[in-house]
Amino acid sequence: MNDPRLPAGYLRPGTSSFADFLAEQSPDLLPARRTGVGGPGDHADLAPHGTTIVALTFPGGAVIAGDRRATMGNLIAQRDIQKVFPADEYSAVGIAGTAGLAVEMVRLFQTELEHYEKIEGNQLSFDGKANRLSTLIRNNLGMAMQGLAVVPLFAGFDTRAGVGRIFSFDVTGGRYEEFGFHAVGSGSLFARGALKKLYRGDLAAEEAVEAAVQALYDAADDDSATGGPDLGRRIFPVVHVVTADGGRRWDEAEVAAVAERVVGARMQRPDGPLAPLTGGAA
Repeated sequence: MNDPRLPAGYLRPGTSSFADFLAEQSPDLLPARRTGVGGPGDHADLAPHGTTIVALTFPGGAVIAGDRRATMGNLIAQRDIQKVFPADEYSAVGIAGTAGLAVEMVRLFQTELEHYEKIEGNQLSFDGKANRLSTLIRNNLGMAMQGLAVVPLFAGFDTRAGVGRIFSFDVTGGRYEEFGFHAVGSGSLFARGALKKLYRGDLAAEEAVEAAVQALYDAADDDSATGGPDLGRRIFPVVHVVTADGGRRWDEAEVAAVAERVVGARMQRPDGPLAPLTGGAA
């Protein structure tokens, strides 16, 4: 017997996409359907923005890490924002762009993956997860045209292929697989420059984490919107590692130990570690 307290749409067999269900039943709850902020124009300075996210793959998994600073124009809006979240057991997503919309999008993405698994009885493929996230980003295009863009970075362990993988996106929902490493956000140019020198295909998980922290340090060194390790306030990057055993956020003590080692070494060499030259002409 139907429950009179629930609309009929809640009781019909439906799609495996929670976002599609929400668009049909309560479209006003979708991040992209929020009321506009005052007509056309660039409203980027009206809301806090997350900045720099980096990701690396290593044999057996992937690392994704983000700094903790959010900015609003030329002001620091928050010093300890979280920008890296687990998407499901084997993947994680880091956010750059408008913080409030990005967090809502991540929560919807988490629910989307959980809903699919409950309806279908198995997990989406890694490419399927990236496609679902791409659709959510595309649905936010109207807000992005007003300056309220969300550009996440998606990384994790592909259980079918047995490797770590990374996907980046643009504001139209275009998705692009990245190999080895990638970074997004205002400090991404400097973070990618650092990773070009530090990345190796045979990094251990702990070495990949240290390379990520080094890259975030370099981003903060040259980009005012990116926050470096704050030893005084004990604020350190958020680091999430995903392997065949699942994903795990490194706790504060683990990340602090790496960050303190990086900062200590920078006291001796402010520009960071030297990358060895290999394969050059004699």
